Amino acid sequence: MRFLTALFLLPLALAACSKNDATTANIAAAAPVAGATAPAGQKWQDVVTKTEQGYRMGNPDAPVKLVEYGARLCPGCAQFAATGFQPLIDDYVSTGKVSFEFRDFLIHGPAELALATLGQCGGTGPFFPILEQTYANQQSFVDKWQAMTPAQQQTAGKSPGQIMTDYATAMGAIDFVKQRGIPEDKARACLKDEKTLNDITAVTEKAGGDGTVTSTPTVIVDGKPVENPTWDNVSQALKAAGA
Repeated sequence: MRFLTALFLLPLALAACSKNDATTANIAAAAPVAGATAPAGQKWQDVVTKTEQGYRMGNPDAPVKLVEYGARLCPGCAQFAATGFQPLIDDYVSTGKVSFEFRDFLIHGPAELALATLGQCGGTGPFFPILEQTYANQQSFVDKWQAMTPAQQQTAGKSPGQIMTDYATAMGAIDFVKQRGIPEDKARACLKDEKTLNDITAVTEKAGGDGTVTSTPTVIVDGKPVENPTWDNVSQALKAAGA
């Protein structure tokens, strides 16, 4: 079970859920495309694409690329979402000048992987609304996660799908996404899909292993990590990049 190795070993090497500066980022910025407009009948914030490592909102050819590595149970990430999500969309993504890609980064073991898996289960349409609402309801997930019994948290002898289902059930995450349009059968199938579990975990393995992420949130604008990524600092970095 490859994903268990990353979940229980890799996070120990990170400054988990803090605001220490990221040091490296091998993300190339795309060349700007002059005069790009959103597809007919859509706004740029409606254009969401699954990428190799996450989900991107906005103009795929935007001259300024913002990438966030975030952990769904990280308080600092929830704070960044609360202060920055709406102005990022309204003031930058909507103009077509900035694209926003979110990549799940697993700090908190199976609990975080369960939330990330369900967050990606519905595909492009509900991805960002569920992400924002997960952060808004973060404390409820944390409280239920911390109240799990040792038996519920036990992983020995269980399949990956059973581990994910146990955590998701205990945290109320299946009901959470069900209320947001993802059928329960589909949610449970996603939690048992080992390819999806490994694909999500691989993002953490890569970004944590090569030093791209040393804390969450890590925010990268045109390949450069933003020091102390508060919304004020991120918006300044976007403006400096020409957004």
